Amino acid sequence: MRSDGEEDAWSSFRLDPRQPGNAVLRASDADRAVAQQVLTEAYADGRLDRDELDTRTAIVSTARTLGELPPLLADLVAATSSALPARTRDRTSPDQREQAAIAKYRSDRREAVLGFIGPSLVCTAIWFLLGAGGGFFWPGFVIVFTFLNVLRVVVNRSDMVENNKQKLLKEEGKEVRRLEMRDRPDEPDQQGD
Repeated sequence: MRSDGEEDAWSSFRLDPRQPGNAVLRASDADRAVAQQVLTEAYADGRLDRDELDTRTAIVSTARTLGELPPLLADLVAATSSALPARTRDRTSPDQREQAAIAKYRSDRREAVLGFIGPSLVCTAIWFLLGAGGGFFWPGFVIVFTFLNVLRVVVNRSDMVENNKQKLLKEEGKEVRRLEMRDRPDEPDQQGD
C-alpha cells in the first residue's frame, strides 16, 4: 500500500477537502489539478478503466467546491482519521451527473468522428498512391461504414446521455455502499459458529 504517497495527495490540496469546514469553499484550479493527477495515476496503475477516468475527469473539471472532490478520490487515496464520515459525504448533484454524461457523450462523438476521418483519409490516400485513375473507389466502403457510426452516435444523443447518467448513478450507488461498508465498525462475519 502506498499510504505515504496517498497521504501526500490529500496534503497537496490548498485546504483538506475532507474537512466539513473546507468542503463548502470554492475549489481552485490547483485543487482540480491535484484531483486530476490522482485520477491519471490511478488510470496508469490500472485501478481505473477508461470510462471511469473520463467520467471522473469530467466531474472534477466542473467541480466548484472542495467537497465535491473527495467522493471522486475516496477509493483511490487512503483515508485517514481526518476523513469525512459517510453521513457528511455529498453525492453528486443531478446537474453534475448531467454535465458528466454530456462530457462522456462528447468524448464518444469525438472518437466516432476521428474514427471516420482517420481511416477515410488513410484509405483514400492509399487508393491515390496505388494509381486511382479510373479504378474502383474501394475506400468508399470504409467511408460509408465509419460515417454510419458517426450518424448512429449523433442520432442517439439523448439515449446515450441518459445511459451515461444511469451508469454514473449506478457507480455512485456502488461507491456509497462501499464507503458505508468501510466506515462501519468491524463486526463479526459469522454469528453462532
